[in-house]
Amino acid sequence: MNADVARGCGKVILFGEHAVVHGAPAIAAGLTRGASATAARRERGPSTLLIGDSTRATADGAGELDRAFRAVLDAAGADVPLSVRATAELPPGAGLGCSAALGVAIGRAIDAALGRAPTLDESVARAMAWEAVFHGNPSGVDAAVSAGGGCVRFVRGEGARPLRLARPISLVIGDSGQASSTRAMVEHVARLAERRPEIAQKSWRAVRSLVANAEHALRDGELKALGQLLDLNQMVLAGLGVSTTTLERMCAVARDAGALGAKLTGAGGGGCMIALVNGQEGLVTRALEADGFRAFQATIGVDE
Repeated sequence: MNADVARGCGKVILFGEHAVVHGAPAIAAGLTRGASATAARRERGPSTLLIGDSTRATADGAGELDRAFRAVLDAAGADVPLSVRATAELPPGAGLGCSAALGVAIGRAIDAALGRAPTLDESVARAMAWEAVFHGNPSGVDAAVSAGGGCVRFVRGEGARPLRLARPISLVIGDSGQASSTRAMVEHVARLAERRPEIAQKSWRAVRSLVANAEHALRDGELKALGQLLDLNQMVLAGLGVSTTTLERMCAVARDAGALGAKLTGAGGGGCMIALVNGQEGLVTRALEADGFRAFQATIGVDE
């Protein structure tokens, strides 16, 4: 790939969706699929953004995408007009960090066009400015993983800490085909926490325990235990009302095909699910596809 092309990676959340917004830890991992962007100076303004072949934004526009683009430009301190082109390799609204990957890639492309090499923290800050426009109250986990990759333990306000894996982790990712709004799901859980704080606090405690045990399972390569923990986290998410009948069916299909565990990934209300596999990649992928869903395989590497 051309050296002028900036990248941001996609992500899966293994444990801790929604709880991470309220201070609990989460475990997330980067995906090879993500987003790319290039940027060049223009002779005159305003700065423009083209995503794919048809999605356009300008720095002086009033739409949501225009405002997100302007937020990244402002975060990067861009003081000259730029032309930015970006491409996403992930479906939007699927819980795979497409938005954050675009924010990271666009921010890095802007910095490159201005002759700067941003630090990791600066790349995260650009992406957070972008994410805040779309999601209102993002935890920051998507931006951190999209910028840094790898497998990390993330706590809001503290950032990401790399996790050591004993062995690569193989996943099958299934797309429900139903778009999900992170903002709507986060607001739904926030309202639940206000109405039923006892349920929310019980859920956050459960997630803290799941994450702690998952760290040990990842460190020791205990895949069976890791799969069981994924299933338990799915139960917590269902209790918060962010799972759907479709996601529940997909998880059941994956388990029946031999997956060690399965859960939704991301905000829920649609989007994607992940299934932990150990030699059953083809079986689980074909089972999901036979049920009418798109699915692909991903590996979280020891050194990624």
